[in-house]
Amino acid sequence: MDADEVIELLGLVPLPGEGGQWAETWRDEHSTAIYFLLQPDDFSALHRLDSVELWHHYAGAAVDMLLLEPGGKVTRPRLGDELAADERPVVVVGAGTWMAAETAGDWSLVGTTMAPGYHEAGFELGGRAELAHAYPEAAADIERLTREDPGDG
Repeated sequence: MDADEVIELLGLVPLPGEGGQWAETWRDEHSTAIYFLLQPDDFSALHRLDSVELWHHYAGAAVDMLLLEPGGKVTRPRLGDELAADERPVVVVGAGTWMAAETAGDWSLVGTTMAPGYHEAGFELGGRAELAHAYPEAAADIERLTREDPGDG
């Protein structure tokens, strides 16, 4: 199976701003869940949410994540199913943590779950210059995993 087949079978569509392909799979008054597909020519741009988000690996290649935690800690977990290679099938991202992700192969199908559920007001895209200043050790990754800052044209 290739990425195009997964996109068609699951009815995924482009996710504006953040990147990737997605479809919401669950929403109620307490929680939300989505499918999310990444390909080599795209990435999940640095963003943060106002509640905890669980990332789950479903199929395809592992996913390299960048997490910039409040207080300055930088981690780079790998979401996947090769446990002996230090990949993990679930990565928990704390509220207020900047996160980005990219596939380590041809495509990756993951899911995310949030409780309380996702709401647009709780989402913020990261600014390249501001994040590079706050997390200088991750500046190269921040450059690669952000979209243009407002005003960069």
